Amino acid sequence: MTMTNEELKSELLLLQPSLSFEDGSEFLTLNIDPEAWPSLAKQLHDKENLFFNYIFCLTCIDWKTHLTMVYHLSSLRYHHNIIVKSKLDRNKPEIETVCRIWKTAEFHEREVYEMFGVNFINHPDLRLLILPEGWEGKNPLRKDFEDPVNMIKL
Repeated sequence: MTMTNEELKSELLLLQPSLSFEDGSEFLTLNIDPEAWPSLAKQLHDKENLFFNYIFCLTCIDWKTHLTMVYHLSSLRYHHNIIVKSKLDRNKPEIETVCRIWKTAEFHEREVYEMFGVNFINHPDLRLLILPEGWEGKNPLRKDFEDPVNMIKL
């Protein structure tokens, strides 16, 4: 049964009372501390009436002062969607991997690792995915990235 955003919000607060929510999006958007994310992720996937079995986008945003992980989840059975955001320390960005819950996250996390420098704790194969050898740690999508040929100015 598809739930409205308000019904989803009530159900999610039962699982994690410390969640906060953002307004102004088609999808229910919630914020969670990185430490609480692994437990909530498992519940989102496993709880029968939620059954968020598909992660259709996983990315990162650089706000100059911090990084934000953004997960777009969908239940293919119930046709409801949510966005989960988690604020990370810019100097040591890390969060638990979710690739054991959603297999497709394995490649998305590798991309975020190489482009933003986020360490996905317990990831089985955290290495460059797209960039060539020698680009480890350069994180070209971070706002402080120095483009050696001056093609990008921020």
